[in-house]
Amino acid sequence: MVPVDLAHADKLTRSLTTAAEIAKLYDASVIYVGVTSSAPGALGHNPKEFEARLKAFAEEQSARYGVATESRSVVAHDPAVDLNQSLARAVDEFGCDLVIMATHVPNLADHFMHSHGGQLATHTEASVFLVRG
Repeated sequence: MVPVDLAHADKLTRSLTTAAEIAKLYDASVIYVGVTSSAPGALGHNPKEFEARLKAFAEEQSARYGVATESRSVVAHDPAVDLNQSLARAVDEFGCDLVIMATHVPNLADHFMHSHGGQLATHTEASVFLVRG
């Protein structure tokens, strides 16, 4: 599973490439998961539009890297607040055993709040592979 923020897809190149290479190595498929709200936003006027954008993204990744892909959108009341819980539920619901996700260089704030990857590692059975850059 690869969590994707479509608003920042241009910053996910390393994690997307890593996920594709691992999928090829193990003949696995990649599930791209995006979390959205039911309110209109820049990525869609409703969850159905967001889901269509995410599906197009997954198809583009499949063509680019030559791996089987799926896309799943998760609707959360407030994605900024509910992101970690939404991703953890997605891991369990979709039966994912590995999550590959982009991360940032640690900073002072990380001493007070866990990262999204850290939350997934402690609240799911999946392994979490964090990719910087």
